[in-house]
Amino acid sequence: MTLDIRNVTPFVYRCPLDEPVATSFGTMRDRPMVLVRVEDREGAVGWGEIWCNFPAVGAEHRARLVDSVLAPLVCEKTFASAQEAFEHLTRRTAVLAIQSGEPGPIAQAIAGLDIALWDLEARRAGQPLWKFLNPGAAPNIQVYASGLNPTNPEGLALARQKEGHIAFKLKIGFGIERDVRNLQALRTSLGPAALLMVDANQAWDVRTALDVLPRLEPFQLQWLEEPLRADEPWSEWAKLRERTSVPLAAGENIMGLEAFDLVLKSGVLSVVQPDIAKWGGFSGCFPVAKRIIAAGRTYCPHYLGGGVGLLASAHLLAAAGGDGRLEIDSNPNPLRTLLSGPVQTICDGKVTLPDRPGLGIEPDAVHLKEYAVSWR
Repeated sequence: MTLDIRNVTPFVYRCPLDEPVATSFGTMRDRPMVLVRVEDREGAVGWGEIWCNFPAVGAEHRARLVDSVLAPLVCEKTFASAQEAFEHLTRRTAVLAIQSGEPGPIAQAIAGLDIALWDLEARRAGQPLWKFLNPGAAPNIQVYASGLNPTNPEGLALARQKEGHIAFKLKIGFGIERDVRNLQALRTSLGPAALLMVDANQAWDVRTALDVLPRLEPFQLQWLEEPLRADEPWSEWAKLRERTSVPLAAGENIMGLEAFDLVLKSGVLSVVQPDIAKWGGFSGCFPVAKRIIAAGRTYCPHYLGGGVGLLASAHLLAAAGGDGRLEIDSNPNPLRTLLSGPVQTICDGKVTLPDRPGLGIEPDAVHLKEYAVSWR
């Protein structure tokens, strides 16, 4: 079975927000989504999603990268597999990524296209992607409610708890007193059995992090995510690891097998979080997930976007196995809920993926029409 792609089409969507989504480094005032549809010469179709949250104009830019750079490359030859196509695209754009200074956007666009190619392959095989990747996998995965904003996080968390969540991640980095008050409010509202995590979004330097950590330890956190900038040497992260009992997490801003191997070798992260729509797609992230688990670390896919990428992350977690949890954004986003189907049904902190072929979703242009953006 080969891949002979005849058509690649990106789509851009934006959903306005009544309540902006805040992080320590910036605010999202709408929810963007870039989908990519691939079709082979026999009419088989696959769907993928490209990370595009930042900067605010990023969605249209990623769509243009697909249209002008990647579509001609993936349509120029026949591939033995999605993996081979991923390697071809990565190789052919390597110098362009350097010359343009845009290794991130190009990697993100390739990742979304890779997801679509794997979806197409699994559909043709008549198998759900989790089983196509690993015939011995089970469809049941753990999840957690992410993206709790610093303003009244307990209100949003309680709503998600009623929907079946048992684990919750708070955005911090807004001043230690405010962060601690929010953690106290979450613990009081959710009860002692709730699992709590925090995400600083690269807010601190080492000195600040060392000052903050003693204030966080009493909350028995499952992990502290990105306390430092992602480009800090792992030796700096080791200073935190040596001084705290709180497990450290990162990975959404790591690119490449060698980079992930380096962080695993360093031993500083307890939880490793590659993002399938930011780098690697299935071709890159499935091998990384297996290496994370083999190294005795917890694989938890990072994800914050629309429904197609969320489903891809769920299928990848199911295929990889381990005891990690799928990140599900707590904030309202129709571009996620309209497309993520089974991931919306949560029972005791778990979801079950269906047996439908591929990702098991067919984006409906009619339902998405009100959010469509003209980008050409």
